[in-house]
Amino acid sequence: MHRLATSFILGYHGCDAKVAKRLIEGEPFRKSENDYDWLGPGIYFWEANPKRALSFAREVRGRDPAKVRTPAVVGAVIELGLCLDLASEAGIKQAKAAHAALLELYRKAGTPFPSNQGGPDELLRKLDCAVISQLHKIREQAGQEPIDTVRGIFIEGKPIYPNAGFRAKTHCQVCVCNPLRIKGVFRVSKSELT
Repeated sequence: MHRLATSFILGYHGCDAKVAKRLIEGEPFRKSENDYDWLGPGIYFWEANPKRALSFAREVRGRDPAKVRTPAVVGAVIELGLCLDLASEAGIKQAKAAHAALLELYRKAGTPFPSNQGGPDELLRKLDCAVISQLHKIREQAGQEPIDTVRGIFIEGKPIYPNAGFRAKTHCQVCVCNPLRIKGVFRVSKSELT
């Protein structure tokens, strides 16, 4: 947990064109609260990656055409605030502690522990979501300041060339837990998406 990163980032949210229009007109973002959300409950953005946000919206259209008819992207200025950065030692340490606490709760309850699912890229992150949610609960119960944002780097997709350590869909994702950290919303120019 820290406030060491650059205060503001540009995030990009892939969605349907009608949703993008409403967001630009001032409608608030809706939090995602699925039990498989990679970084726990919140509003999801691709950091500095509008093209990946558009690809995501297209992927959703392919899976569920009723959800995204016309893929679009909206940009946002996000103040990270108190950030659980899973690319930092402090963030990793806190996530590991939350995992241990969650494991103990499930052990005592005698219930099956959640797991990540969905093939090699593990697109359904039930375990990761439960761990981040547990971390939020631990902080709340301890009377600590709530987390504003969660940031994670995800290695996803096929290698970009033979024996590559780089993958085609690797990205940095930011989950905004505190909507007040979204300082502005903007239309993304077509030149940024081609």
